[in-house]
Amino acid sequence: MPSLPRVTAAALTASTVLLSMLMPAGSAAAAPPSVRLIGETIVPHKLDYRGTTVGGLSGIDRDPCGGGYVVISDDRSYQQPARFYTAEIPVHAGGVGPVTFTGTHPFRQPDGATYPSPALNDGKAVDPEEIRVDPRTCRYWWAQEGNRPATPEAPDPVIQPSIQQADRTGRYRGDLRLPSNYEITMADRGPRRNQAVEAISFDGTGSLLTSAVEGPLIQDGPVPTTGHGALVRVTTQNRGGHVLAQYAYPLEPIFAEPTPGSPWAPDTGVPAILAHPDDPTRFLVLERTYVDGAGYKVRVFDATTLGATNVRRTDSLAGAPVRPMRKRLLTDLHDLRLSTVDNFEGMTWGPRLPSGERTLVLVGDDNFYDKESTQVIALALSGRW
Repeated sequence: MPSLPRVTAAALTASTVLLSMLMPAGSAAAAPPSVRLIGETIVPHKLDYRGTTVGGLSGIDRDPCGGGYVVISDDRSYQQPARFYTAEIPVHAGGVGPVTFTGTHPFRQPDGATYPSPALNDGKAVDPEEIRVDPRTCRYWWAQEGNRPATPEAPDPVIQPSIQQADRTGRYRGDLRLPSNYEITMADRGPRRNQAVEAISFDGTGSLLTSAVEGPLIQDGPVPTTGHGALVRVTTQNRGGHVLAQYAYPLEPIFAEPTPGSPWAPDTGVPAILAHPDDPTRFLVLERTYVDGAGYKVRVFDATTLGATNVRRTDSLAGAPVRPMRKRLLTDLHDLRLSTVDNFEGMTWGPRLPSGERTLVLVGDDNFYDKESTQVIALALSGRW
């Protein structure tokens, strides 16, 4: 195995390219696995299902308990109460879909009430982003980003990110204690606005839960630009919330400059992470970037924690010499000849094909915007999966 470079958050321009070539022989196949598109299907825009508006689908998981899939909407109770859906999504060698929704339930607070709209400013709103099925109990674990006010003077309250448990009807069943550096403070520490916990994944046994913040913590350095990437934290905890390790994942630089004079800054981050079913050190990581004038770029990386520095006790990654997680590009969705590449945010394993290939199912968040789509695609992965 080649020696691992130590880098800082400010030195990620060439190092990210180097890191992508350094997957360890013991964790991944010597040759990159091949990826092919099985098919895609589009959910109708603002589909009405049981009195709810289907959209904002930002997380998906295959359900080994009840069959089918569970998907989460990132509607913050603006349209209807924060909720999830169950669905049947056929995946086979000849294609994917159509998507048939089979149920929906709102998430509930500990007192049984649904979550209110942020417009109430009562500090009880949530920003749902990811959902996973507990392989041991069949309950749902879901992550929400909370809220960091745009400025200290802004009228909206601080709402802490959380990972909660819910039963299969959405009733509250507990919280996972998050690392202290995931806490939003107004002292220039913690997750940035809309860049908190957006990715969680169980290992194959259900013993470990790994989470990733979408972007770099404030104390860990600046957000990516076209000139440099950034380091984001990936945390592995046991079911009781004890932090076992925390790693630095190298986020790619921005792929293009926005339209001159654009009021919209580039938006990039990690919206989903997916543990290998048989290797708790290996993950698929989804990176999604939007640049005004250039559109979306969505890539899936094969990454490992083997050899990476445990940064659990590192207060700031800015200037700290750390060995980040190593990764290599698995696929760029623009290379798959899709009808379009929009805001993909959810990712889960699908069934194995008769060929032996493992499938990967991704879902897109249309932001309830008619210029974007709720895409569902299936990929086939060959190699050591």
